Amino acid sequence: MKTNTIHSALFGLAVGDALGVPVEFKDRDYLKQFPVVDMMEYGSHHQPKGTWSDDSSLAFCLAESLCKRYDINDIGQKFVQWAKEELWTPHGRVFDIGISTDRAIYAIETGTKPILAGGSSEMDNGNGSLMRILPLLYYIKDLNIEKRFDIIKDVSSITHAHIRAVLACFIYLEYARHILNGSDKWNAYAEMQKSVTHFLNTNAICSQIEMDKFHKILELQIGKYEPQVLHKLEESEISSSGYVLDSLEASLWCILTSNSYKETVLKAVNLGRDTDTTGAIAGGLAGLIYGYEAIPEKWLNVISRKEDIIRLCDRLYKTL
Repeated sequence: MKTNTIHSALFGLAVGDALGVPVEFKDRDYLKQFPVVDMMEYGSHHQPKGTWSDDSSLAFCLAESLCKRYDINDIGQKFVQWAKEELWTPHGRVFDIGISTDRAIYAIETGTKPILAGGSSEMDNGNGSLMRILPLLYYIKDLNIEKRFDIIKDVSSITHAHIRAVLACFIYLEYARHILNGSDKWNAYAEMQKSVTHFLNTNAICSQIEMDKFHKILELQIGKYEPQVLHKLEESEISSSGYVLDSLEASLWCILTSNSYKETVLKAVNLGRDTDTTGAIAGGLAGLIYGYEAIPEKWLNVISRKEDIIRLCDRLYKTL
């Protein structure tokens, strides 16, 4: 099979997701005693080995929509089809859905425009848009940064419209874009810090209070653009809840403190709590960094609907 970076990203995401599904909600102390070291079955959601969750389902829905064109209304309708008609489910039914995502999908189903469906209060800062945003990378990669931000904002806002959730998606995709353009993970991180910080400082996007929420990720060493905060934190200083900022920090921390795809996703999952989502977010980036061939073959072989995902990746590549 001939692969490209879309296979690397989407399979990286799905495999990380599937590793985390059986232990979702387990705390870190439990996983210290019984760590995830391989693909497992049953567990928290009683699903077969290789089953991915709503994280991958919604990412695949986004990719499916982008195979035709960029249309925010079509993306929203794909999400409704997933929730109501089981589009891009691993085994024909939805077994997990976030509260904010559920509310937004109901709003779309009952007539709200997708761009207005997502919650915009401070309580609407779960990781439900961050977990699914990666396929958008391939549509926005060649646009200018202002246009990239606007499109990311719109796609996040289908389910999560608060600026914090939007910024998390923006930072994540800016990092992924630098990786896609050929930078190694450290240079890509430094380039992301520089470009995001400059963009936020020169555009009235958000308050300083909101910018400061991301200081662990965006803080720069004086005179050098390299991460000096996040990757030096101890594991005990990293949270892995469903809060979007926690998910972004945890995923980037796993990337920066690991040296292979396998090490990254196992570290992400064994942080506990929102294991599937941390695994998916980190796994997508790790797939881009290390490549499809770095994902253990025995994990790829048990992934639900593997051939369907391959065809989706091929279609997205031909389109974008």
